[in-house]
Amino acid sequence: MVALDLFGRRWSLRIVWELQRGALGFRALRQHCDNMSSSVLRQRLTELMEARIVKQEPDAAYALTDFGQGAYRALRPLARWSDDWAGALADGYPATEQETPT
Repeated sequence: MVALDLFGRRWSLRIVWELQRGALGFRALRQHCDNMSSSVLRQRLTELMEARIVKQEPDAAYALTDFGQGAYRALRPLARWSDDWAGALADGYPATEQETPT
């Protein structure tokens, strides 16, 4: 459950998602994250570094660790589901489905 607490914090998953393509400096990462506030980004990066999900490279860029890469791989099915869900909403899929009793 610790992972759910960590990734449930606003922006944590977005940071992991943005770093999956490679290391980014602070400003570039902030821009990729819709210019989130600097203080929140610093706080989330600190939390993710303490959890060994993100590391800071010698050139000061931020990158995913092996654990961070594993977290990204775990997120991919959720991203696929999200695409399907968004497509269904765009197609006017009913807001609720009738459930069949089991």
